[in-house]
Amino acid sequence: MITLQKHTSQILVHILFWMLFVFVSLFLFSDFYWRENPFLQYLSILVVIVYVNHFILLPFFIKKRLYILYVFVFAAISFFATQLYCNVFAQCGCSVMKCLSDYLWQTLVPLIFFSFIWMLYRFLDKQAEVEQIKKEHTEMELKFLKSQINPHVLFNNLNTIYSYTLEKPNEAADLILMLSDNLKHVLYESNSETISLEKEIQFIDNYMKFQKLRTEGTKQIHYTKAINSFHYKIAPLLLITIIENAFKHSTLNSDISIHIGVEDNVLICTCENDFDKEKVSETDFKIGLQNLEKRLELIYKDKYAFTIDKAETFKVHLKLEL
Repeated sequence: MITLQKHTSQILVHILFWMLFVFVSLFLFSDFYWRENPFLQYLSILVVIVYVNHFILLPFFIKKRLYILYVFVFAAISFFATQLYCNVFAQCGCSVMKCLSDYLWQTLVPLIFFSFIWMLYRFLDKQAEVEQIKKEHTEMELKFLKSQINPHVLFNNLNTIYSYTLEKPNEAADLILMLSDNLKHVLYESNSETISLEKEIQFIDNYMKFQKLRTEGTKQIHYTKAINSFHYKIAPLLLITIIENAFKHSTLNSDISIHIGVEDNVLICTCENDFDKEKVSETDFKIGLQNLEKRLELIYKDKYAFTIDKAETFKVHLKLEL
């Protein structure tokens, strides 16, 4: 569709130029009448010269980067074409310099104009290619970053189900259903650029149920929500990285506080947990959260605030414009 529009615009530009050029040549810069004007005879040759330059000479010399040689060829074509018009068609019998001063413009104007048009559309095509490459690179990077999230989330859930099949087999069936919902979310729905906020929160709710079961008796989990409306879209699997990080690096017999709030198109997610500064290295924190920040920069550039506070507790705060 875009290619068709580009070709259509090029054709219109060519047609409009030739109509204007013929009108100016015949009515504004000519003392001849239509039937007596040799310009009409020369026009067919001029069209051939212009499109040989447009389709053959320009692509060849620009591709080979023979710019100086092209300028000489361009000048030679303009000179000999003008002499042809002056001595064969107009038969004015004037000197070479007089011929160039009177008639050179009729050869130069279409040659220069269509050379400029060719270069303009070539520049636009190059820009479109660059934008497409950037887009594909961004999509590939996002897919890579999401692929690093998905297996880790599912691995933890599978571990929880395994434990319940041994200790509480009667409750394992419900966990398998929740895992099925999460698998559907990760494998299918998360491939979209954005999904409904309701589905993303449901995914997190299921994850939190798994974590409460898995950490029962070892950690106190405080999970709260204040969402005024679910009629928003969000990039999939953004918040799970923050939440997972809280569970991964929290200490035993500690508190984990997670709050998700949405109001007036703004989402706020805050996670806070205790951590052992001596046992956990700086690198352990960086990988997942750095991936998250890269995704935020790619998707929500200038529409988010992401802060990490590592004072007494490890606190991550995300503010996002939906």
